[in-house]
Order: sequence, then C-alpha cells, then structure tokens
Amino acid sequence: MRVGIKKIIGLVKQYKIQFSIGLAVFVILLAVLPPRIKKIVAGPMGEYETTTVKTTDLIQSVSASGEVASQEQVTLKFQTSGLLVWLGVKEGDQVQKWQGIASLDQRQLEMTLKKELNDYLNERWDFDQTREDYQITNDNLSKYTLTNEIRRILEKAQFDLNNTVIDVEIADLAKKLGTLVSPIAGIVTEVEPAVAGVNVGPTTASFTIANPGLMKFVADIDESDIGKIALGQKVILTLDAYSEEEFEGEIVNIAFAAVTTSGGGTAFPVDITLPENLATKFKVGMNGDVEIVTAEKSAVLAVPLEAIITKDGRQSIQIIDGRTVKEVSVETGLESEMEIEIISGVNENQLVITGKKEK
Repeated sequence: MRVGIKKIIGLVKQYKIQFSIGLAVFVILLAVLPPRIKKIVAGPMGEYETTTVKTTDLIQSVSASGEVASQEQVTLKFQTSGLLVWLGVKEGDQVQKWQGIASLDQRQLEMTLKKELNDYLNERWDFDQTREDYQITNDNLSKYTLTNEIRRILEKAQFDLNNTVIDVEIADLAKKLGTLVSPIAGIVTEVEPAVAGVNVGPTTASFTIANPGLMKFVADIDESDIGKIALGQKVILTLDAYSEEEFEGEIVNIAFAAVTTSGGGTAFPVDITLPENLATKFKVGMNGDVEIVTAEKSAVLAVPLEAIITKDGRQSIQIIDGRTVKEVSVETGLESEMEIEIISGVNENQLVITGKKEK
C-alpha cells in the first residue's frame, strides 16, 4: 500500500506541470460551460419554477370598493322659487324629526295666494252670471233642454271655475311648502346655499339630512361577479379612515339596476350592514373595500392558479417525475384569489411546474 502511494506521489511530482495545466483547463471548462449543458445536467429543476401539491383551506371571495352611506337619508328642496329669508341649520347640526330647516319669503307667496283667490272670485261671478243668463239653477244640466252651443258655453264656464279653484290650492300649497321641515331625525350633511338672503329655486337650494344611527356600506360589484353574490352573505370590510381595523357585515340588498363605474364598466350596488355607529364613527362618504366570502372548503388539495393549463376545454398540469416532465389531466374545484382546488389527477407533495425560470 505504501509502495502504491509513493508511486502516485512520484508521478504527480514527475508530471506536476501537466497535472496543473489539466486541472486549470477543467476549472475553466466548468466556468464557461454553456447554459444549455448546465440545464441538461440540472434536469427539469433547472429549467422550471416549481411547487408541490399541498393540502390547504380555500376561501373563494369577491372584492369590491365602495363608500359609507346612511340607510335613512333625505334631500329637501323648495318646490317654488323665492327669497331665502331664514336658514335654521348648518352642516354638522343635529336636527329632530319635523324640525324647521329653512324658509322662503312668505310675503310673495301670500300675495300670490291672494291674487289667486281674487281670480277665483272673479271667475265665480262670471260663472254665476252665465247661469243666470241661461236660467240654470241646477248643476245637473241634463234636466234642461239646451242647444249644443249653450251646453258648451255652460260647460266651459264650469271648467274655468274649476281651474281657478286648482290655482288657489296650488298657491296655498306653495305657501305651506315655503318652509322646509325634516321628516327624519339626523345630522345635516349638506346645506346649499350656506347663507340666507339670496334668491333660490328648486334646482339651486338643497338640504341633506342623514340618520347616523342607521349606516350602511354600498359596494359596486362588477357584473362578472354579481352571480356569486347572495343576500345574507358575510362580508369583511376595511375603511381607509381605519385601515388597521376590520368590520363584519352582511349583504342586505342587491340592486336590480346596474350603474356605470368611473372606468366605464358595469356594476351593481350592494348594501352591506355596518356595526352600531357608536360616537358616529362611521361617516357618510368614507371610502373602503370589501371582501365577500362566497364559498369555503377545508383540507383540500390545491396548486397555484398559474400551474393550470387550459386547452380545448380540458385542464391539466405538468408534474416532474425524476428527470421527466409529464402532463396530466386534472379535475378542478373551488378557486381562490391565488390557488385552485384539485379534485383528481395528482397526489399531495407531487412536484408541479408553475412556469419557466428566467434566463
């Protein structure tokens, strides 16, 4: 044994230069080995990104954005134009049910009512005079023998009188509606205009009141997801104002009519309950996001979505078996945001390809 070792050492010394050169060439070859050969040496693991089939819990959900609103909210407007002489609230004020909010100048409304009453009296006298001229003492004209011309004159007089009665009623109603009162208790969220002393009309004056005790979150659900939504589904909600908190809610209403989103898409507003609004924590217009749980499954086999290959209506995945890549058909189930359930086709811990490695 010692003789053999000595002989080897002797050969190394004898061919020291040649041995050094050979070792250097071998190292250089390894350094400049073509990537293709490296991949061949590494096998499929060197070419593909991989993961393993794992058992996990899947949650299918729909995400959407929206804002806080009041379940009970009214916007009050005047039914006629006039001078705004009294404004009893400002934004943020608490009001009671049937409390006065604002009022128009009653003088003009009162004069309009008086004018309509005068027109009524004038028309009434004309009406009575016409009846006297044709000796009509009963409202039932069928009791009289009248020509068509006289009948039309009498009927027209009745129509004119009826119209003046309606005009009086309209003027009286306008006078009553000259003062706005709140039909609900709540907080004033909009006052336009903010000061009295200006002329306003039905389109230029607006007063909004919201009940802070009955709040909701309204989310716009994309039409591609609306089929997954149902009344009573649980919702996890986050608000921009309280980014560190999560709130639980429930779907209580799904709009029948669609709306157009700011991006030009189609969505359906969905009403979601909010917890009790203690200390008015939730305020109208707060923005936020919701995650609506549409389905759940526990302890199922799953792979990342990018592992699925869909072709001609058939789904498959690629698995690595030793140094071989095999494509196998699979049956899929529940799909979450990142993963998809595999019902059949693979087993737990099998190595699955999710994509190619970057060069």
